[in-house]
Amino acid sequence: MQTDVLKTRALDHKSLALYGGQPIRARYLPYGHQEITAEDIEAVVRVLRSDWITTGPAVAAFEEAFAGSVGARYAVTFSSGTAALHAAVFAAGVGPGDEGITAPLTFCATANCLLYQGGTPVFADVEPDTLTLSPAEVARRITPRTKVILPMDYGGHPADLQALLDLADHHGLTVIEDACHALGATVAGRRVGSLSHLTVFSFHPVKHITTGEGGMVTTDRPELARRLRLFRNHGIEYSPQHQEINGPWYYEMIALGQNYRLTDMGCALGLSQLQRLEANVVRRQAIAQRYSEAFAQTPGVVLPSVRSGVRHAWHLYPLRLELERLRADRAEIFRALRAENIGVNVHYIPVHLHPYYRQHFGYRGGAFPIAEHAAARLITLPLFHGMSAQDRDDVIEAVTKVLSHYAAP
Repeated sequence: MQTDVLKTRALDHKSLALYGGQPIRARYLPYGHQEITAEDIEAVVRVLRSDWITTGPAVAAFEEAFAGSVGARYAVTFSSGTAALHAAVFAAGVGPGDEGITAPLTFCATANCLLYQGGTPVFADVEPDTLTLSPAEVARRITPRTKVILPMDYGGHPADLQALLDLADHHGLTVIEDACHALGATVAGRRVGSLSHLTVFSFHPVKHITTGEGGMVTTDRPELARRLRLFRNHGIEYSPQHQEINGPWYYEMIALGQNYRLTDMGCALGLSQLQRLEANVVRRQAIAQRYSEAFAQTPGVVLPSVRSGVRHAWHLYPLRLELERLRADRAEIFRALRAENIGVNVHYIPVHLHPYYRQHFGYRGGAFPIAEHAAARLITLPLFHGMSAQDRDDVIEAVTKVLSHYAAP
């Protein structure tokens, strides 16, 4: 009933805002946005008034709470999701001459982290339904130089982790799961963060919880956790045995690390936000469900898929446009929705098609047809846990209005 009303209202508009009509919204709605409460602010203020604003007790408290929330033995904080990816690749032992297999339909950091360690990204195509890394395509690209498999949980839907872990076990590889979209997701009741050898999360403001900028890596392996902590602090190790001999000031740099530490202020914010993680995921799920109900019969779009046994975390709600059923390309539809003050976005330009990868690795279009076909048609709708019901309905009305205008006769 509500969907029919929205469609009727959309058709009543004489023209799109792109062509001078009245926009659906007076104020721009971004595709993602943080939500900061008074409790979050107070948590950060307490740290600012304390003796420690970095490398202090808030870091360990956040790590312990986060590990418990995802069911992992260890969690190690970092200054960003990209830093966390870099550290995970280091912990897995990737070096010059090694290869890591990942998906092209992701943010460039997922592949770049291999380059930072002298490794080579090897791309494999994605699954047609979830747009996550295809285990069959990965299997075709494993060589004696392969060191890691690096799936990305596109939009918040976990990759086929069991199939990838089976491949890794057979070939002696490490699975580094880029779960920067998937905090709060589960597979067969098990939480993302407890499944892969190393799992990477991001706390950018558009994610499920935020620390401003920040990241985390979880693992059940103590040696990997040790290497993660070593890497984030310049590769420096403090050995009680050496300090007993040389003095309490003594330390040794035993690896080439980075300064990737997350501050106590960020950790305090993250710890406060973590208390609302489940509510945030539930809210995102409700918005995504309403979108799927509203667009189920809309011509010209393919809705996101959710596989059986998966709890989707819904970082993104990506529609795929069926351009053959529309009288416009993706660029014009994008502009039309932005003109309605709906902050749609695109996730992603395939990594191998960026100029850097074209120049240095010789990639051309056509190498990964599923990822490339999807990437040319994807459009991300606003979806974040702070959205109001009116925000959600404005998105539905605007998409209906624009797609109705461009529907092929």
